[in-house]
Amino acid sequence: MEIIRTSLGTRPRLAVEIRPDGVAAARADDASAMLTAVARTEIGEGGITPGLKAGKLTHRGEVVAAVRSALDAVSSAGRERGRDVTVVVPDASVRVLLLDFDELPAKPAEALPIVRFRLKKLLPFDSDDAAVSYQVMTSAKGSVRVLAVAMPKDVLAEYEGLVTAAGYLPGAVLPSTLAALAGLDESEAATLVVNASSSGVTTAIVKGGALLLHRSLDMSVEPPTPDAEHASVTELDRLEAESSMQASVLQAAEMYSLVHAVESSEIVQEVSVATAYFEDTLERTPEVIVSAGPLGADRLAEMMDSNGLKGLRVAEMVTGAMLEADAASASTPRSWLAGVRGALRG
Repeated sequence: MEIIRTSLGTRPRLAVEIRPDGVAAARADDASAMLTAVARTEIGEGGITPGLKAGKLTHRGEVVAAVRSALDAVSSAGRERGRDVTVVVPDASVRVLLLDFDELPAKPAEALPIVRFRLKKLLPFDSDDAAVSYQVMTSAKGSVRVLAVAMPKDVLAEYEGLVTAAGYLPGAVLPSTLAALAGLDESEAATLVVNASSSGVTTAIVKGGALLLHRSLDMSVEPPTPDAEHASVTELDRLEAESSMQASVLQAAEMYSLVHAVESSEIVQEVSVATAYFEDTLERTPEVIVSAGPLGADRLAEMMDSNGLKGLRVAEMVTGAMLEADAASASTPRSWLAGVRGALRG
């Protein structure tokens, strides 16, 4: 699972993941990706709405500040500014597809135009005006399966611009789930990975380093807010206004709870579909579901149990053994680190 863009040489030793609900950053001193420093910075609600169109960074200054704060925290208070950084972007801003070909040229310069042409009818944006990368997953006589990654160039430029404005250089760019998958050992054991947050969920299955499934669901929803029509009232209207406001707040709270219930149901539905695909394709039940998103393994397990998907164990992708003792931090849960750790491997 490779990248959209990279500078020459090995991947940078700093990585940052930009999500709608926050920024996570990490440093590793070598390709083993033992994390020596981690940090997380929150972003205000609505700061980022990931998607395939530019202009969704409504609070760019706040996001830049969050990126700078997180990267400075893992790079010795900013003394490494100007260094290359691997940037992990939301899955909703990228398209990931598995394509089958009868044959494909071995030289990337010859194969890429063929991959780009195939994408023309599959993407909701112009493939000629997109950053496109590909990687051969499996190859046999008369059959080549390719993982293709595409991102609109103006959206890519926005995310790279956030890192540049923060004082660092975007040396590589990866979508969130593919970054997390890079942190897995390329054994023959098949693994079902779930990257879930409040804004979306991606399920993926990997076996022997080859991607078998990649499904993404965007759940970006603006939370309801109370009606503000009673913000200014006279003294005589005060009691009536307070009563109306309380009713509006209660209605908003009920709607917000309903939204979260729907989100929980949608996440579990995606896990259920991926589990069924796993069983049909590999003829066995996954031994464990690996959680690679900020929702966290415990919360994902609770959702699954409360929505009738029982009997499957859920574990965090990033374990304590992957962080140096003084790198662990209660303010940066391990559930936030799968993307940046995978980005630092290799």
